[in-house]
Amino acid sequence: MKALIQRVNSASVTVAGQQRAAIEQGLLVLLGVEQQDTELSAALLADKVCKYRLFSDAQGKMNLNVQQIKGEMLVVSQFTLAADTRSGLRPSFSQAAAPEQAEHLYLHFVERCKEHNLPVATGQFAADMQVALVNDGPVTFLLDTDQH
Repeated sequence: MKALIQRVNSASVTVAGQQRAAIEQGLLVLLGVEQQDTELSAALLADKVCKYRLFSDAQGKMNLNVQQIKGEMLVVSQFTLAADTRSGLRPSFSQAAAPEQAEHLYLHFVERCKEHNLPVATGQFAADMQVALVNDGPVTFLLDTDQH
C-alpha cells in the first residue's frame, strides 16, 4: 500500500462537476492499494500518516503532525500508485488490488485515520475525480507499507 501525502493549505475533490469534499490546512493523501495489502498494512500505514511529522514548529523544523496542528485530511483512492513503471513506456497494473479488495482496504484506512480524532474527508472510490490543491512548501512524501 502506498500513500502519497502532500502538505496542503487547501484541497478539494470534484466528481461529475460537483464538489464532493474540501479541506483547509492539512494533508491530501492519495492512496494506492496493491494485491498483497491487508487490513493490518492499511492500519499501520494510516497510523504512520497520521503521526508523520511534516508541519513546521515554532523554529521552522518539521516536528509536528497533522493532529498537532489541528489539521484535516482528504483521502483519495488512486490505483495508479500501484503501477509498475520499471520497464517499457506503458505502466502495468498487474500488482494493483482488485476493486473489491481495494475499496475495502481504502475504507479501512479512512476509518483508522478517523480513530485519531481527525476530520477526514474522502473522494469517491473508482470515480473519475478532479483533485485541486494548494501544496504548502511544496512538501510531498511517498510512504508505503515496505517502510515500516
